[in-house]
Amino acid sequence: MAKRDFYEVLGLAKGASEDEIKKAYRKLAMKYHPDRNQGEKAKEAEEQFKEVKEAYEMLSDPKKKAAYDQYGHAGVDPNMGGRGGPEGFGGFADAFGDIFGDIFGQGAGRRGGGPQVYRGSDLSYAMEITLEEAAAGKDTQIRIPAWDECGVCHGSGAKPGTSAKTCPTCNGSGTVHMRQGFFSVQQTCPHCQGTGKVIPEPCTACHGQGRVKKTKTLEVKIPAGINEGMRIRSAGNGEPGTNGGPAGDLYIEIRIKQHDIFERDGDDLHCSVPVPLTTAALGGSIEVPTLGGKAEIEIPEGTQHGKTFRLRGKGIKGIRSSYPGDLYCHIVVETPVKLTEHQRKLLKELDESFKKGGEKHSPNSKSWTDRVKNIFK
Repeated sequence: MAKRDFYEVLGLAKGASEDEIKKAYRKLAMKYHPDRNQGEKAKEAEEQFKEVKEAYEMLSDPKKKAAYDQYGHAGVDPNMGGRGGPEGFGGFADAFGDIFGDIFGQGAGRRGGGPQVYRGSDLSYAMEITLEEAAAGKDTQIRIPAWDECGVCHGSGAKPGTSAKTCPTCNGSGTVHMRQGFFSVQQTCPHCQGTGKVIPEPCTACHGQGRVKKTKTLEVKIPAGINEGMRIRSAGNGEPGTNGGPAGDLYIEIRIKQHDIFERDGDDLHCSVPVPLTTAALGGSIEVPTLGGKAEIEIPEGTQHGKTFRLRGKGIKGIRSSYPGDLYCHIVVETPVKLTEHQRKLLKELDESFKKGGEKHSPNSKSWTDRVKNIFK
């Protein structure tokens, strides 16, 4: 059967760029990969994969591509490059390591020997701070669990007087090759877990890990304006890596304690302000708290329960904000309690005078009474 056009195999137009060829190959290599085509589809997928691979080998090489573009199949030798031809898959991982490293992960297309390197895991730490500290920021210290070199084996993991041995399964490479039909997959050695070494007699102090747990103190800067749930990243202070790999990161998650007076809503603050009945009725000035001290607000005559006063710029300046938020003071009119007989008498007299005035003194009550009457007509 005549060979199909290499551009047609990859689903490309003639003269496609190097980047287009590479992208098309990645997509088709994933589609026809043996692990994704088992059972009845396996044989057909294998043939399609061979066809895609040959097309990519020819078109990814500038010289071969130029010859193919000019002369077609007659311009290239189908048997050249035994490591990359359709029949020769022994050197497949080396020839296409960069492609399959992207598709199947670092281990699949890995070149060369040596133990595999792994990044350490990230750690999380919950820190509780006050609202004042969140608004102003602070410098503090935390103590976290960490690892240090074992003082008995000095990091080797082996019992004093003994030493680690080269892993007999992977011969020190940290990886083993598994063949599935024509395809070779590189995996972490199950015997040494990728370290390339085994320890016949582990150190009793660290149980062969070469390190022991300890605690360490870190300096942490809390930025002004930080809010509940935000995280601070401390690079390299997570779990250590394996085989010389980089350490993970530490993420400090902020928790803000409940405040006795204020509630935070973004950059704004809210608080309830109790006002005596007489002040609400007659008006006057009162002091209210802020995070920065005190402020004074004027209570107009006849102020009702639930009235809100806004103090601009008395909130919190968030991390990403240009200006601070506002403080909202919600008025709570207090009803007097534990009255003396004289005070009761005065209130009764006041109440009688209000009744004579009718809706003039209590417009809201009159309106509410009218609405109730309409319901029960």
